[in-house]
Amino acid sequence: MTASARVPDAREDADPQVAAAAAVLRARRGGELSGLDRMLLHSPPVAEGWSALLGALRNRTTLSPDLTELAVLRIAVLNEAAFEWTAHEPAARRAGVSDEQLAALRTDDPAAAPVFTPVQALALRFTDASSRAVAVPDAVFAALREHLDDRQLVELAATVAGYAMVSRFLVALQVPAPGGEVGG
Repeated sequence: MTASARVPDAREDADPQVAAAAAVLRARRGGELSGLDRMLLHSPPVAEGWSALLGALRNRTTLSPDLTELAVLRIAVLNEAAFEWTAHEPAARRAGVSDEQLAALRTDDPAAAPVFTPVQALALRFTDASSRAVAVPDAVFAALREHLDDRQLVELAATVAGYAMVSRFLVALQVPAPGGEVGG
C-alpha cells in the first residue's frame, strides 16, 4: 500500500483486466507505475482512458512545453497537490521555466510577476480564472487569442481541465508525492 493513501494499491495479480491496464500504463511511462497509476488501476477502464487523455495532453499538443508545465504547476499550487508539483517540476525546468518563475507560481497573482513573457502571463491568468471561477473573462481570452491559434486555445483549456482533474484525484485519495516525474 502506498504510504498514507486512502486506498490501497491495486493488485495486478488480482484480475487480468488490472494486469492489462497496468501494461498500458507501463508502456506509456517507460516501465514504471506511479502511486497515481496504482490507485487508477482499481478501475481498469478509467486507468486506460486516463492514460490516453493525459498522455495526449502532456505529449501530443501544439502548446509550447513551458505553457503546459506552467499551467500544470499553477494548478498544483491552487489545489495543494504536492504530487502534481513534484512530478512536473523537472519537466518544467527542462522546458526552460526558471527558479524565479517557479517561485512566482506560488504567489497569489503570478501573472503580475515580471518574470513571465506576455503569453506565459496570459496562460497563467487563464489557468487561474478557469481553476478558481471556471468562467474565463472575455478580456483574458481575447488577449490570449492574439498569441495562440484555435487548436492551442482548445489544448490549453483541456490541459487546465485535465490537470485539475488529476490534482483533485490525488488530493482526494491523499496519494503521496513521488520522487518526481511520473504524474499525470
